[in-house]
Amino acid sequence: MKIAMCLEPAMSPKWHYGREMCVEDAVALRDQTPDVPIWDLQTLARSMKAFEDFGYKVRVLEGWVPMENFKLGKPEGEQEMQQMLATIENMGALGIETLCYSWMVIHGWMRTSVTERLPGGALTTSYDHSIIEKDPRSHQGIIVSEDQLWTTLEAFLKRAVPVAEKAGVKLAMHPDDPPLSPIMGVSRIMSSVSSFERLLKLNDSPANGITFCQANFAAMDADVPAAIRNLGKDGRIHFVHFRDVEGDARNLRETFHGMGKTDMYETIKAYMDIGFDGVMRPDHAPVMYGEPNANPGYEGLGRIYAIGYMRGLIEAAAKERAR
Repeated sequence: MKIAMCLEPAMSPKWHYGREMCVEDAVALRDQTPDVPIWDLQTLARSMKAFEDFGYKVRVLEGWVPMENFKLGKPEGEQEMQQMLATIENMGALGIETLCYSWMVIHGWMRTSVTERLPGGALTTSYDHSIIEKDPRSHQGIIVSEDQLWTTLEAFLKRAVPVAEKAGVKLAMHPDDPPLSPIMGVSRIMSSVSSFERLLKLNDSPANGITFCQANFAAMDADVPAAIRNLGKDGRIHFVHFRDVEGDARNLRETFHGMGKTDMYETIKAYMDIGFDGVMRPDHAPVMYGEPNANPGYEGLGRIYAIGYMRGLIEAAAKERAR
C-alpha cells in the first residue's frame, strides 16, 4: 500500500506537509481554478511536471473531466466523452495509473453543515436528511431516474474500458456521498454494496474497478472489512479513500481518522488479505485551529494526523502478519 497526499494543482502548505512527512505519491485533485483542458497532452504534462519537480509522483487523477451531460444522456455529452477518452490516453502516456470518477449528477458531494464542532473544537462537515426533506425540490418528483444513470454508466464503460485497457489505466468508481437515493428528485446509483457488485458485473475487465471510500461504505451500514474482502477479491479495488463517519447516510458526521464507527485496523488487515498494493489517501479531515475552513474537509493539519495514524496501522498489521 502506498500512502499519498491529495493535492490541488495550486501549490499550498499541503504540498510541503506531504514532502516533510516523506510522502512521495500524490493524488491530483481538480481545484476551484478555471478548468484545465487536460485532454490536451501538453497541458496535462505541464500540470504533472509541477508535482514531479516538487518530489511527487502523481498516481491518481480525481474529478478533472466534466461528465455531467454524458451522465444525463444529453447530446452535449459526446464532447465530454471524447475529452474523457483523450484524458485516459494521456494518463497512460504519462504513467498516471488510476482515474477516480463518480456517477453523481446535479447534486454531488452534499452536506448540510460545514461548521459543526467536534468535542475538542475542530470543525467538521455533517449531513442531515431531515433538512433536505424540507427543500421544495424534494417534493417535485423524480427528475433523474436510476435506470437513466445505469444506462449511461453502461454506455460509458463500453467505450472507456477498452481505451483504459490499452493505456494501462484503471477506472475507479467513487460511491455517492452521501450514499442515499434520491436527493431532491435526483437518483443516485452507487449507494450500496450491491450496486458496486452490479458495477463490476457490467464489465468484467480488470480496468473496471472501485475507489473504496470507507466512510461512504460505513454510511451504507456495511460491514466495511467484509465489503473490502468481497469487492476486492479479484483485485478491482484500485484506490482507497481512508476516512470515517458517525451515523448513517441520512444523518452523518465526519470524524477524525480512528474516531468514527469503523474498526480502521481491521480495514487495513482486509486490504492486506486481498493483496491491495495501490494508493490510499487520507480523505476528509476536520479543520483545526488556525485554518480558514475555506475548503471544508480539505485543509492540511488534519492530514498530518491522518498520515501518522495510517502509517501506524499499516506497520502494526504488517508485524502481526509476520508473526
